[in-house]
Amino acid sequence: MGRRLRDITDTRAPHRLEGLEMTVSSGTADSQRSPWPALWALVIGFFMVLVDTTIVSVANPAIKEALDPDTDNLDNVVWVTSAYLLAYAVPLLITGRMGDRFGPRNLYLIGITVFTLSSLGCGLSNSLAMLVAFRAVQGLGAAMITPQTMAVITRTFPAHQRGAAMGLWGSVAGVAMLVGPLAGGLLVDHAGWEWIFIINVPVGVIGFAAAWRLVPRLETHQHRFDVVGVTISTIGLFLIVFGLQEGEKYDWAAWVWTMVIGGVAIMALFLWQQSRTASEPLVPLALFRDRNFSISNLGIAVVGFAVTSMTLPMMFYVQVARGLSPTKSALLLIPMAVLAGVLAPLAGKLLDRTDPRFLLVPGLGLYSVSLFWYASMMNADTAIPMFLLPAALMGIANAGMWGPLATTATRNLPPRQAGAGAGIYNTTRQIGSVIGSAAIAAGMQSRLEANVPGAGDTGSVGVGQLPDFLVAPFSTAMAQSMLLPASILIVGVVAALFLVRPESTRPGYRAETTAAVDTTV
Repeated sequence: MGRRLRDITDTRAPHRLEGLEMTVSSGTADSQRSPWPALWALVIGFFMVLVDTTIVSVANPAIKEALDPDTDNLDNVVWVTSAYLLAYAVPLLITGRMGDRFGPRNLYLIGITVFTLSSLGCGLSNSLAMLVAFRAVQGLGAAMITPQTMAVITRTFPAHQRGAAMGLWGSVAGVAMLVGPLAGGLLVDHAGWEWIFIINVPVGVIGFAAAWRLVPRLETHQHRFDVVGVTISTIGLFLIVFGLQEGEKYDWAAWVWTMVIGGVAIMALFLWQQSRTASEPLVPLALFRDRNFSISNLGIAVVGFAVTSMTLPMMFYVQVARGLSPTKSALLLIPMAVLAGVLAPLAGKLLDRTDPRFLLVPGLGLYSVSLFWYASMMNADTAIPMFLLPAALMGIANAGMWGPLATTATRNLPPRQAGAGAGIYNTTRQIGSVIGSAAIAAGMQSRLEANVPGAGDTGSVGVGQLPDFLVAPFSTAMAQSMLLPASILIVGVVAALFLVRPESTRPGYRAETTAAVDTTV
């Protein structure tokens, strides 16, 4: 018995400690309470955050026509997405740590309040600048919400059940991919683009009430906040994203490259400062000693890049080149969302018993294949129903990406670092999304210039179909733009090959953990 007790408390056996997290880290919460109701309450906010990432892509042409009809560049309207993603990405590191310090429940409730009120502001905006400003505030609210969902999973579900919990988390992402574009299309067609934001108000109220009632108050941990690190990382990220976003508009002038290179240098300084911080760094670099945590962060950055960047050329192609309405455009994504929503929970349960590579390598690979497939079909002649086929393949791929990546990243996190780890993971995802948004805007503009000389200005791009003589070259430009996210995903496939199988998924692990808990009791 003495040896068993030492084994349980030995820090060299982290997989045993994980099995105890539900009892030792529950704080004031009832340790016997099922964690599932709290998770269902939290995913309402996570659902809203993801919907507001995808819903705007369908409405971009309508927003441009309503608020930015006179400019000749796509970059302006793309900032409706990029401002949200940038304001979402930058604070994630500290909001994750704040969840550890003040409690994930409290941060979530504040975040969903900020998100809901700023959504109302977006819907009432009468200028593009006003809309972009409220989208940035929305991003701040999203940054408070997202890490708390993962932190609660990490702290309330034992390691051998986290795959199932993250499977639900991943299925929410799949459903949001359908609801976002479809709701966006219906609202833009029948009520106006403003309602894609106003609809968040009742959902936010329901989410707040559910979290207030069902999410437990978990134990808090004392943390110091690295103000210097926050400042340096904010400056570095802003310089990189702003430079990439505005580069094409200013013909990649020397000052643009100076901003981008300067941002990269500042981020390098940030990493050096983190390694030298004596107290508590914003990014605990020790977490990256876990190979699966490091590789999963690279993988989710690639996924964020691809998912964000592929929607813009796709939606501009089907709406502008082929003349589909926003609603019909969104209907093309139904197979993706349905298959992802159905298969993600099954993939999560499977991940609790198997090597993560068995899901992630085919998941990331199939997503890349689906984008190459899309690109090959984006011309003036492909029958519209044919686009349902790559959408179905993409749905299968999504089930093997979102939940498995999140589970693999967080499975070995200690309770004290749950918020910090979730913050890092979501930051890398959002950095990938921000860079993807900026890169695809530059790529689309560049491909338009190459394929339609003299027509690189997109002031005529709004709702409705292009003249017949422009459909083919415009379609070619969008297809070539789609090759960027398709190629980036190959990096994720290669990275996933280097993952290792966690202890908690090996045969006999659950029996060991149960015995350990019984001995402690």
